[in-house]
Amino acid sequence: MLGAYEFTPVIHGDARGAFLESYRVEPLVEAIGREVAWRQTNVSVSARGVVRGIHYSIKQPGQAKYVTVAAGSAIDYVVDLRPGSPTYLRVDRVRLDAETRRSVFIPAGVGHAFASLEDGTTLHYLCTEVYDPETEKAVSIDDVQIALDLPFPRAEAELSARDAAAPTLAEAVAAGHLRPYQERTPV
Repeated sequence: MLGAYEFTPVIHGDARGAFLESYRVEPLVEAIGREVAWRQTNVSVSARGVVRGIHYSIKQPGQAKYVTVAAGSAIDYVVDLRPGSPTYLRVDRVRLDAETRRSVFIPAGVGHAFASLEDGTTLHYLCTEVYDPETEKAVSIDDVQIALDLPFPRAEAELSARDAAAPTLAEAVAAGHLRPYQERTPV
């Protein structure tokens, strides 16, 4: 998955409810070969039909994310936006939901988007860098080279003004807004 990794926790449930470890350092270290220092936590709550992304950071060393759904469900997209990568422009998608509690680790330089499948869908992100509006970029979900396969008709997708006006991939490349692939991305 493009240097991204999916994690599905063991859920211990009984009549009272459930308990799980939504994040544990050892499985991530085993997958990526190093520890990660988290610097910011984000939470987004979305109505059904909301699409957020495709977002990525050009800040060095970049912003890696560990994304979990706390409530509701979403289709999560990971888009390789690193020119020179063996998986450049590949899109992987995974369903994240409050039932499986699956999580996705997204390395720096890789784009991220999600489509909310129900009202109140709540995503929780651990981030390796703090948000910087000057280096946070977006590419249009309508770009034909990326071709996100939305779980509902495109006409039903609700985007922020920023995401609706996001440049195409060609425009992002021309503006120098993509980070070249590095064999060992710094997280």
